[in-house]
Order: sequence, then C-alpha cells, then structure tokens
Amino acid sequence: MDLPNVQSINFEEQEGSYLVGAIAALTSKTKTVGFIGGMDIPLIRRFELGFKSGAQAAVPGTKVLSNYVGTSSDAWKNPTKAKELALSQYQKKADVIFHAAGASGLGLFDAAEETKKFAIGCDSNQNWVKPGRILTSMTKRVDVAVYEAIETKKAGKFKPGKRILGIAESGVDFALDEHNKALLPADVLKKVEALKSQIAKKTLVVPDYYKKSATKS
Repeated sequence: MDLPNVQSINFEEQEGSYLVGAIAALTSKTKTVGFIGGMDIPLIRRFELGFKSGAQAAVPGTKVLSNYVGTSSDAWKNPTKAKELALSQYQKKADVIFHAAGASGLGLFDAAEETKKFAIGCDSNQNWVKPGRILTSMTKRVDVAVYEAIETKKAGKFKPGKRILGIAESGVDFALDEHNKALLPADVLKKVEALKSQIAKKTLVVPDYYKKSATKS
C-alpha cells in the first residue's frame, strides 16, 4: 500500500528455513528429515526450498521428505492430517520434521511426542509447546520489525514503503532457549552460527523459490 504512513514488511523466510534445515541434518541420526507445509502455495514452497537446501548443504546426501496438508485455506487448521503426514514421515526414517503449516503444525508436535522424535516449530518460538521434542523453531521477528518502525517514527526517520528483513537485519532466526538448549550440541551451534554469519555477510546466498519460479516462467 503506497501511503506516507504505511510501511510494508516482508521476511526472508528461506534464510531462517536454511538454518533450521542445517540444524535438522546435523542432528539427524538417519540422514532423513522431513518438511510439512500447510497450504501448497509459493510462500510455503519458499520455506521448503530453504529448509531442503540447508539440510543438504550441511550434510550432503541427506534425504528430505515433503508433504502438504492441502490446497485450500483449511490446510492451516487441520492438525489431524498433519499428524498423519508426520507419522508417515517418521515411519520412513525421518527423525526431525519442520513444519510451515500454521495451527496444523500442532499435529506434528503430537506425532513427535508420540514417536519420541523431533519437530521444528515455525514463525514464533514454539519450543515451549512440547519441551524436549521441539528441536528449535524458525522465527520471524515481528517484534523487531514493529519496534524498529516505532523507533524510526519517534526519531523522525520513518520511511514508508517496502522493507525486507532477513538474517542480516535480525528479521529471521532460529530459537535457542531453556527448552531446547540441551538438545543442540555445541558443535552443531558453532556450524549453524557460521552459516548465519555467511548469510548475513551475503557470502552465502540461500536459494529463493520466488526467484526460481520467476526463472522457470
């Protein structure tokens, strides 16, 4: 929306997904991880590509299983279906599954608890939902975006228009707190922090489904 008092903020979902993909692969015992998307749309394909790229870059040869809950808006609120998909992926040797499925992701968490395997949360820090079963969460730092918008307004430096926040702008990240710090070995964190630094410095460019789709078309 092109108005003088409006700032539109987008996030580089693929960058945060790349990091949790690396975490998934580095902690997997089976070299098989999974992804469950909600509605099959380009935005969620962006999460998937980032996750897959991170996993396979961190541990070459890692297999990434992928399923979507559906093709309509109901896909965001069907935890029963997401649990079925998760159980199927776990049965196919996935031991870490990342969701980008809204409320449907709660079904993944139930499946992780039931099978005693791992899940990865999305958008907000979901580590607390099933402590010990949520390996980490890919976070979109909406709090950072809102705070910075308010501060620039207070300072008289507010600029309308579009902003894009990635790792370099602290717009996306992975969650580390009291609920999951015991799950992530120091060597894994060291490797992922190195990747994070490379992405921030633009020496590592994460594949972007939006750009890939544009190239194909």
